[in-house]
Amino acid sequence: MTVSPPSQRSSVAGAAPWLVLLGLALAVAGWLLPVNIKALSPALLRAAGAGTPTLAGYGRDLVAVEKIGPAALVLAAARATEDPKAPVLAAALEQFAARQPGLVAWGGWDQFLDPLFNLRADSGRRGSTPVLTFFNTGKARGLLRAYLAKSGSEGVQSIVRLRDLTGTGRFVPATRPGGQPLDALVLLAGLLYQGGHLSPALQRELRGLVETALAQKEFGELEGCFISLLSLGRRLDWGQLVELMRRTDSVRTLGEYAHLARVAPDHLPLIYAAALFSDSADRVAGYLIEFGKAGMEDLRTALMHGQGAVKQLLLRRVPINRSANPVLGGAAELALTHPQLLLALKYLAVIAGVWLVLRGLDRWLVGPGGVGSTAFALGGLKSGALSILFAAIVLVVTEPFLIQAAPASEFQLRRPVLVLANTVASVDSASQPASTMESTNLISIAVFAALQVAVYLLCLSKIREIASQNVSPAVKQQLMRNEENLFDLGLYVGIGGTAAAMVLITLGVAKANLIAAFSSNLFGITCVALVKIRHVRPFVRQLIVEEGLAAARTAPKAP
Repeated sequence: MTVSPPSQRSSVAGAAPWLVLLGLALAVAGWLLPVNIKALSPALLRAAGAGTPTLAGYGRDLVAVEKIGPAALVLAAARATEDPKAPVLAAALEQFAARQPGLVAWGGWDQFLDPLFNLRADSGRRGSTPVLTFFNTGKARGLLRAYLAKSGSEGVQSIVRLRDLTGTGRFVPATRPGGQPLDALVLLAGLLYQGGHLSPALQRELRGLVETALAQKEFGELEGCFISLLSLGRRLDWGQLVELMRRTDSVRTLGEYAHLARVAPDHLPLIYAAALFSDSADRVAGYLIEFGKAGMEDLRTALMHGQGAVKQLLLRRVPINRSANPVLGGAAELALTHPQLLLALKYLAVIAGVWLVLRGLDRWLVGPGGVGSTAFALGGLKSGALSILFAAIVLVVTEPFLIQAAPASEFQLRRPVLVLANTVASVDSASQPASTMESTNLISIAVFAALQVAVYLLCLSKIREIASQNVSPAVKQQLMRNEENLFDLGLYVGIGGTAAAMVLITLGVAKANLIAAFSSNLFGITCVALVKIRHVRPFVRQLIVEEGLAAARTAPKAP
């Protein structure tokens, strides 16, 4: 074994603090990168929404093309998100209503409806009116039947023939007394098909369901589609319904939007505006069905930042990390274009930073044998393995959605109930989503980690103290054995922290969170493993070797 000269050991010890500082800087830099495994940073949303249309600006564009029904819902969403330009949009809508009061109820002008209902005539309605309200009267349905009967579209003719089916499930057949709701829905579906207001995918699927129903002489799966259309037709005016249908690619999405309109009517403007903003009702419905009320709040946050933020949130389909830390300047823009690369850089920076800190502490506080010692020579591989383990623990604890199971969505689909009256269950709009992790739990995790860091430094200080004593290697070994309880202190502190946390949870003083409670045990195991494997074992091995060499030097030589 070679021992480094004092001058070399002194230079290494002098560089150790710089290694620690460099490691901390690298780990912090990686930590500040705005990327997560299963979450989205608010900084990333702000960067995605920068320079893209806001809700109020998008609403002004809708008013410019006379789509005042959709613009009215976008205005409600702009007010809910506290858009500063919302008053400008409201003034534009008021000016349009003053010029064309008759179109307000319908939500805009339509070339197919105008010859039938004279949309520009003032009907006395001063607000947006659900489209099925106009189809309740027998006269209105008669006009629509006569109009659709002349259609040259085979799809429209197939839809009209649905009126003659008697296998209607929960609906009363359209030709019987009490069948007015189904009659109105058949005519509404035909009118949407005739005007080309359905997305190509939805139009093909609807045509297939209609042909199947006519062949089997019963509605079957088409019944659910008509129930969904009933829910939306009782809440949206003609212009609003048309714009939604153009962005809906499946009957399933139609059902999901109808479900959301029933269970969260207070949030309908936000849901509707998000569908228009993202140009995809399917993604909005899927996101909200998966994440529930928490997803609604995330969607509201994205709407506040602009159209780009909404598209980014729905593209990633993950929750927002509301406990996100400050970020490095310019990193959010880079994360938009290269998210996987930045995620890899983040983890590498944290692991490398922890490795440098461990190496620096080893040289600074311990380093009993110097650079050339066996303990130091074997330290590189162990520091690498321990740095990966320690960095993994830190990332798992602080990643908000990595190991924590997502709560059950409040918007999960259930079997729809056919309700012809305009009464629906409301969802408490003031309710807030469950936090990803309570701040008290984060504080307790930080306290447990700080205690183990203190124990670790105490053990390093004791090893350094024993190494610096001017006694024989055999005595140093005895002193090390005498400190075994100290080297196990991390386990005692870890178990005590977990036990204390469980007692507080049982007494109701703290909220139940097993991650926070058992993190104390996890930190304790890591601390003891780090002390004994990384420091105690190599130092004792070095002492044994030194004792053997000393014994060999003092042994009498053979004659």
